[in-house]
Amino acid sequence: MHISDHSTHNPSVCNHDHNHDHSHHHDHNHHHHVPQSFGKAFAIGISLNIIYIIAETIWGILANSLALIADAGHNLSDVFALASTWGASYLSQKKPSLNFTYGYRRTSILASLGNAILLLIVIGGIIWESIERFYRPAPVAGKTVIFVALLGVIINGITALMFQSGQKEDLNIKGAFLHMAYDALLSLSVATTGIIILFTHWNILDPIISLIVAIIIVWGTWSLLKDSITLAIDGVPSNINAKAVETYLRSLPNIIDLHDLHIWAMSTTETALTVHLVSNGIQHSDQFLNTIAQQLKQRFHIGHSTFQIEQKNTADFCNLANNESV
Repeated sequence: MHISDHSTHNPSVCNHDHNHDHSHHHDHNHHHHVPQSFGKAFAIGISLNIIYIIAETIWGILANSLALIADAGHNLSDVFALASTWGASYLSQKKPSLNFTYGYRRTSILASLGNAILLLIVIGGIIWESIERFYRPAPVAGKTVIFVALLGVIINGITALMFQSGQKEDLNIKGAFLHMAYDALLSLSVATTGIIILFTHWNILDPIISLIVAIIIVWGTWSLLKDSITLAIDGVPSNINAKAVETYLRSLPNIIDLHDLHIWAMSTTETALTVHLVSNGIQHSDQFLNTIAQQLKQRFHIGHSTFQIEQKNTADFCNLANNESV
C-alpha cells in the first residue's frame, strides 16, 4: 500500500516531478499462500495424470482401442493445465525488478485465461464428435474403456479435491480445479453411459450424454473465461463493488471530492487501487491514510492502495482531474 500527501506541492505538476516527501506503507498480507498450500497438490496431480496417461496409452495399444489412445492425448491437457497453473503461481511470487516493477503477478491471470480457453477448445472437439455420432455411430465403450474411465474419475476427482479449498479465492486455482473436476465428470459420463449401453444397447445415449455434459462444462467454464478476460484487461475484479468503494472514499472526513480512481487486479489474488482525494483544506496525517488503507483491505479486499491528497484550491490544476476515469 502506497500513500502520499500532495497538499503542498506545485499544482501544475500533480502527477510527476514530485520532489516532496512520500510515505510508503506496504501491506504484505497479499494471500501469498498458493505455493505453500498447493505446491504438493500440483506435484501429486501432475504425477498421477502422467501415470494415468502412460497406463491409458498402454491399455489402448493392447486393446487396439483408438478411443483410449485419443483420450490419453486429451489428458495431456490436464498436465498442461496443472503445469501452467503451478508455474504461474511460482512466478507470481518472484520479487519485482527494474524491468518488471510488479514482478510476475499477472502470469496467474494469463494461466487462468489459458485454462478457460483450453477447456473450451477440448469441449468444442467433444461437441463436434458427439454431433457426428448421431449420423455415423461409433463403437460403444467396451469393458476396458469403462474401467479406464472409472480410473480417470478417481484420479481427476482426487486432483480436483486437492484444489477445492483455494478455488474460491484464487481464479488461477479455480482454473485448475474446474479443469480436473470437469474431466472427472467427462470420465464419469463415459463410464456410466458405457455400463447402461452394455445392458440396454441404447447406443443413442452415447452422443446425447456427451452433449449434455459438454453443455454443462461450457456453462461452468464461461464465468472463468469472463472473469479471466476482465482481469487481463484491467477490469474491476468481480468480487469488488467499485461503486461501494467510491462511496466509501467520498464519505471520508474532510474529503470533498475525488478523481482518477482506478481499481484493477495485480494477480488473481491481489487487487490494487489508486485515487486522487480532494481535501477541504485540512492537512491529513499518515494515520488517516493508514486507516483508509486498512478499511479498503478489510471491507473490500484491496490490499495495495495508493492515495494522492490534493487541496480544493489546487485540485483543478491536476491534469488528471478531467480524464475519463472516475
